Amino acid sequence: MNSRRNFIKLSAWGTTLLTGLYPAGKAFAGTLGKGAANKPIVISTWNHGMPANDAAWKVLSGNGSALDAVEAGVRVPEADPEVRTVGYGGFPDREGKVTLDACIMDKDSNCGSVAFLQHIKHPISVARKVMEETPHVMLVGEGALDFALSQGFKKEKLLTPASEKDWKNWLKESKYKPVINIENHDTIGMLAMDANGDLAGACTTSGAAFKMHGRVGDSPIIGAGLFVDNEVGAATATGLGEAVMRMVGSHLVVELMRQGNSPQDACRLAVERIIAKQKDVKDLQVGFIALNKQGEYGGYCIHKGFDYAVRDKATNKLIDSKYKL
Repeated sequence: MNSRRNFIKLSAWGTTLLTGLYPAGKAFAGTLGKGAANKPIVISTWNHGMPANDAAWKVLSGNGSALDAVEAGVRVPEADPEVRTVGYGGFPDREGKVTLDACIMDKDSNCGSVAFLQHIKHPISVARKVMEETPHVMLVGEGALDFALSQGFKKEKLLTPASEKDWKNWLKESKYKPVINIENHDTIGMLAMDANGDLAGACTTSGAAFKMHGRVGDSPIIGAGLFVDNEVGAATATGLGEAVMRMVGSHLVVELMRQGNSPQDACRLAVERIIAKQKDVKDLQVGFIALNKQGEYGGYCIHKGFDYAVRDKATNKLIDSKYKL
């Protein structure tokens, strides 16, 4: 009889605890009540995520770490002059200078970031060096450049003839009104889970085209452009950074997953919160992608036109994101 009473008490206590942790009607996050995780897996923003995922998959399929995978993946668009919103060949600011932002985060919540970095083709690798070689999280401007040079990175000209031509055409009217899904997606964000089930993320950009000199968006801001929690999942953002920063968007998506929402629903709820807080979203695009510990993923945006790339053992495809408006 005493054993039965103890069993009932323990069962009641456990039910009360779980009810308090997770909202009614929501599935438990993590591995509770679920089968084996879908791993390894990598997801990234926009169509330039396809070749980026290929590079990341080479690492993941060889039992490499998620951290090595996301760095290798986003270095592909950073070096591609045809990707006009990331790295080499990116659109300059209104003074004709290409300034880059990036951050990276690992399974242990270690993170590194650079902002307003000039002359260095691979800001994501500098961000990783900040994480691994300094006591800091973020370096900016001349300090970030000095650090990069001290770590062996080479100073290069990042403004290509094509981007310079576009900038000179822009100067004729100098109107700052980015076109959604063209000029203000400005990012590749990548999330990966390796064969060990560990998560990492990376985010890198040349920022909004023809921005004010010195402007920094959400991409290098931990919690805004990127957030990783190895117990729950990871998220990254794309679109107009100012709107993402105001909501600390990627952290919000991860916390929504912690509450039991699927990656898809977490991205949707974060987008809906941004819409609710903004006065006008007609010319504003923001999108999120998310990945949880089970290898489930999702994406959502304000307007039609955002897509994201997924690669795992069974899938290698570009997905048109669901959208609100």
